[in-house]
Amino acid sequence: MAFTIHSVEGGYIPSWEYHPCSAITPVVGMALYQNAGNLALASGTTTPTFISMTERTAALTAGDSIPVLRVNEDIIWQTEWSAAATSIKRGQKVTIATDGLRVTATTTGGVAQVVDFDGTAVGDKVRVRLVGPDPASG
Repeated sequence: MAFTIHSVEGGYIPSWEYHPCSAITPVVGMALYQNAGNLALASGTTTPTFISMTERTAALTAGDSIPVLRVNEDIIWQTEWSAAATSIKRGQKVTIATDGLRVTATTTGGVAQVVDFDGTAVGDKVRVRLVGPDPASG
């Protein structure tokens, strides 16, 4: 699973953009952020600002441009839990898994606000807004 669009408020269709990336091996639905002018994998408490729309089998050369979708608060993304989330409630913010494709059950510094979920087991579907951490949580 990866970050895929579940719904978009206002019904507009997000457009693809092309941005240079670091030496990453992108996967469709991978969370990315801008780092020193290039896209890099977003994980943990790093707020994703883009979602990859391409997949490669080998690492790209730094500076290669790839298609991405820009993250904004109007988009609800669907992904899955990378860890059991039995204590997570709707509205809480969780972190991004190390693969940049799923969310964890860790709330400290969370950047993905839980909107809804189908279950709390590893692999269950969860819908989130990628909004960044609360200022007080670091």
